[in-house]
Amino acid sequence: MAEEKKAEGKKVFSALFKVVLGLVFLGLAAYLLVKWGWWHDSWKLVKGCAGPFLVLAGIITLAIAKE
Repeated sequence: MAEEKKAEGKKVFSALFKVVLGLVFLGLAAYLLVKWGWWHDSWKLVKGCAGPFLVLAGIITLAIAKE
């Protein structure tokens, strides 16, 4: 029983650590986009990746529909 609580505590700590780390990364990304003026470059990247993303999504959709 004590081992189960120990394992559960490790899982909770691991999940909490991942959430905090994710929030730190999102905050850093927002800071870089807004304060350093990377917004326009990032928007060009998103627009440039939209086409290949849609092609990949279409191929995956067709593969799923084939089954």
